[in-house]
Amino acid sequence: MDVSDQVGVTGRCYCGARRFSTEGLPSAVAYCHCADCRRVTGAPVAAFAAFPESAVRFAPDDGRSVGVTPGVRRSFCPDCGSPLTGRYDYLPGMIYVPLGLIDQAGWLPPTLHAHAGQCLPWLRIDDGLERVDSSARGRLGG
Repeated sequence: MDVSDQVGVTGRCYCGARRFSTEGLPSAVAYCHCADCRRVTGAPVAAFAAFPESAVRFAPDDGRSVGVTPGVRRSFCPDCGSPLTGRYDYLPGMIYVPLGLIDQAGWLPPTLHAHAGQCLPWLRIDDGLERVDSSARGRLGG
């Protein structure tokens, strides 16, 4: 089975208290090198999948919402702390789910690097993908 056979994806947080499923595949899958995403994930680079908000269902809900950066809301599992979603005012109607939470992540390779201008100088990912110095909002908005 490969991603072309999928009608949606499923996933969960680290402890399994929050689960989700989608109607359809992501409209974009990307790496993000911005400092906010690094801090949220605790990793040198983040990777996420973009979906229309109406296509994602969480059970029981999408956790606790936190807003630190103006125009950005992120949600986290209140039990284990896993980052669950990102919502950005400049990308309305979309929800961004960390790729590591998705059960089918192996079938969803990123296609670009967003905020590549903020990439840590020692990080080398030589994958030949497009690198956008800023948010890549034109490619990530669905």
